Amino acid sequence: MSKLDQILVLDPPCDLKFKGPFTDVVTTNLKLRNPSDRKVCFKVKTTAPRRYCVRPNSGVIDPGATVIISVMLQPFDYDPNEKSKHKFMVQTIFAPSHVSDMDSLWKDAKPDDLMDSKLRCVFELPSENDKVNDVEATTKAAPLMNSAKGDSSAATVPVTASGDDPEMKKVLEKCKRLQSEMSKLGDENRQLKDDGIRMRKMPRSDHMTSNSTSLLGREASTASLPSLLVVIAAIFIGFFLGKFIL
Repeated sequence: MSKLDQILVLDPPCDLKFKGPFTDVVTTNLKLRNPSDRKVCFKVKTTAPRRYCVRPNSGVIDPGATVIISVMLQPFDYDPNEKSKHKFMVQTIFAPSHVSDMDSLWKDAKPDDLMDSKLRCVFELPSENDKVNDVEATTKAAPLMNSAKGDSSAATVPVTASGDDPEMKKVLEKCKRLQSEMSKLGDENRQLKDDGIRMRKMPRSDHMTSNSTSLLGREASTASLPSLLVVIAAIFIGFFLGKFIL
């Protein structure tokens, strides 16, 4: 009796390609499709079990279903002059009506009931076209980053221009002068208050009473000056700022 042909459809059918660099784990997928109307048991074997990790490495595929096998190549020192001799084999058998022990099924299987397909491992390094594509992607991303920087710098221009406006400078200078004058008046006001307190503590006489009265009058009149200047300064600043904004 001749050996049965593989019932499963493999994708890829012949070669498992692994694309470097191989300094890290490289994974490729193998699809197993069952086009029959029966359940099929499968098992994946390799000639280099220490170099690969296969998940799942065995199982049952229902009629019309597809299973994806992940084949993971472990890191190694790649030598382009050395040809790969690694191979994989997908072994299959029709599943009986009741599958309880997969190990016993494969152990008791007759050679004429087994079907298998062999695949060769192929190692590839990144091509020059892939490197060019990576460079082009980086080059295209650079103008976008530069334009974003240009937009952010352009957004700051109006703020800088408003600070250089001549009218605004004049307003700011006048405000500073008013603040300086108000500070001086405040110092004089505090000095007059201190003088008034000292005068109250001195012995009273007609002459001193008249002097203290005049000092207190000056103190009251001077105390009202900062408030009046604050009102004038507020009106002045509001007028210039309103003119500048409008």
